[in-house]
Amino acid sequence: MTKDKKTVAIIGAGIVGVSTALWLQRDGHDVILIDKTGPAEGTSYGNAGLLASAATLPVTMPGLLRKAPRMALDPAQPLFLRWAHLPWLIPWLIPYLRHANAASARARADAMLPIIGDSLADHQALSRGTGAEAFVVPTEYIYAYSSRAQYDADSMAWGVRKTQGFEWTVVEGKVVQEYDPLLSDVVACGAVLKDQGRIRDPGQYVKALAAHAETQGARILKADVTDVVRENGHVTGVRANGQTIACDAAVLTAGVWSKPLAERLGLRVPLHPESGFHLELWEPSHMPRSPMMLVDGKFAITPMDGRIRLAGMVAYGGLDAAPTRAPFDLFLKHLKRVMPGLTWQNTREWMGHRPAIVDSVPLIGEVPSAKGAFVGFGHDHVGLTGGPKTGRILAQMISGKTPNLDLSPYAPDRFGRS
Repeated sequence: MTKDKKTVAIIGAGIVGVSTALWLQRDGHDVILIDKTGPAEGTSYGNAGLLASAATLPVTMPGLLRKAPRMALDPAQPLFLRWAHLPWLIPWLIPYLRHANAASARARADAMLPIIGDSLADHQALSRGTGAEAFVVPTEYIYAYSSRAQYDADSMAWGVRKTQGFEWTVVEGKVVQEYDPLLSDVVACGAVLKDQGRIRDPGQYVKALAAHAETQGARILKADVTDVVRENGHVTGVRANGQTIACDAAVLTAGVWSKPLAERLGLRVPLHPESGFHLELWEPSHMPRSPMMLVDGKFAITPMDGRIRLAGMVAYGGLDAAPTRAPFDLFLKHLKRVMPGLTWQNTREWMGHRPAIVDSVPLIGEVPSAKGAFVGFGHDHVGLTGGPKTGRILAQMISGKTPNLDLSPYAPDRFGRS
């Protein structure tokens, strides 16, 4: 418990914001949790539900620059582009693709390991005693390949994982179907990671965490924050729905919607919205043994309460673009190949937006030009996985403690000032 009690306004009630709120409360602070749509109504609702602690490597792996044009033109590839959006995309895309090299990929992996490497334990610690702990399920996680050669072609990624201390078992041939009889022989090789986790219902999980915070005294407001108020360089409040809400510190954890406020705080933020999708299969005839990454389709298949969620794909079209049918059709095309015996009663579709930073590393820490203003966003594809650790780091900083890791990779001003 801190002796310096603060009132902290948290802008954004997804997993990062709610985690920050809970850890702040445990340190003795008062919390105001503000979100324009309410807790877990955005990406924290629609993600893959994976606690994928070994997913430290970025999308921008070596070779992406060569593959990207073909992927954007091929409807069978998990990348979709609204061509009218290209003039807004290019200024971000060029520096993003410059990170598609081995050195940048390893640097990103090293930066993300402290944030997501113990994700299962982090979620268990966060949810303990909240009523949300039953949503956290320890599990294995299998990367499903069409051949041993395809697995071998991922040698750089698995080499990095080995260096980072992760362990897995490679299964081949009929052993794959013995591992999970739901899989057809199209999946000829799998890498099975131990000590991973999944969330049975991501939206309900984050809502349950927020509800616990409220029982502990948090104020939860549905409002649109337009500015952070400062006097003499120190945070004194936030502006929401035309009113000023007084606070001693403010934390920006609004995911892809963080960019405008971060720029008002003086940060340069090379962030672009990246659309992601999920397709849910309700009342399935069978459940997969464990979550899996279908490498051919670049999407995850996760068993959840009452349904299986297929989640992933990448689309660039801006925040206002309507969902395209192509990702949902591609989900089913791949699924019918790898799980031909699976049936279900009905489907539900969703599209949301990931906050993609050019170097694929989140911004975490205090804003140098605004005392008492903190940020925690830009987690790319691993926001759920890294939410609890990010929240704990932010709470420690606000409480005047020194987190036990090097924070320089996440420096909010590493791209300069706006």
